[in-house]
Amino acid sequence: MSGAARIEVLDTAPALATTVAGALLRTLAEVQAAGRDPQVVLTGGTIAEAVHREVARLSPGSGVDWSRVHLWWGDERFVPHDSPDRNAGQARAAFIDELGVPAGMVHEVASTEQAADVDEAATAYAAEVARHAPDGFDVVMLGVGPDAHVASLFPGHPQVHATDVDVVGVTGSPKPPPERVSLTYRALNRTRATWFLVSGEGKAEAVARALAGGLSRDGADGPPVDEVPAAGASGREQTVWFLDRAAASRL
Repeated sequence: MSGAARIEVLDTAPALATTVAGALLRTLAEVQAAGRDPQVVLTGGTIAEAVHREVARLSPGSGVDWSRVHLWWGDERFVPHDSPDRNAGQARAAFIDELGVPAGMVHEVASTEQAADVDEAATAYAAEVARHAPDGFDVVMLGVGPDAHVASLFPGHPQVHATDVDVVGVTGSPKPPPERVSLTYRALNRTRATWFLVSGEGKAEAVARALAGGLSRDGADGPPVDEVPAAGASGREQTVWFLDRAAASRL
């Protein structure tokens, strides 16, 4: 894993969204220029939706060929396919459909119509990762909850300790809806870059807790992941915390 994380503090949430969208487009263009099809893990939530809309706005002229970009999700709610709770649906509305990403490049978690339960959906998603991203990802984007959870890895829940699988089913989530599917650290950390996207005063304490003990992301100096799951995620080459001033207010 990478050593030190970098913190970028932007004045506002819109500025954060524009900065992250620009960084993503540059990264995708660089990976494609190197002859590879980028693998990107998306997140959900308000700030992610703002990032996605900025990606759509800034994409023309970026040089990114969206027919060659694989899109994944760090976690998904196990709900019907047309539920507004699905992260994939939010991303489709914000940028995927507008940019014409081919269906075969959009790797969604199975919905309740497609899998009997969260474990079946998790098994199917793990097989998809093994088939299309065996070497991992180029960018993993993560939101952070007020309780410092990332993806659907929650404090005190056993999925935080899963080390032998890439994907887990989650039941009894403390944040509704209760059933979810999530990448584990084994998959999340198999990435060149990890970007945390955090906005708002309500996340400031979680950010401070995740970065407690300095900016080492190797797990040696930070808080235990069982209490602060965000502390367990990092990129092999780069870990960046993109924060607005409110989210950074307790650092």
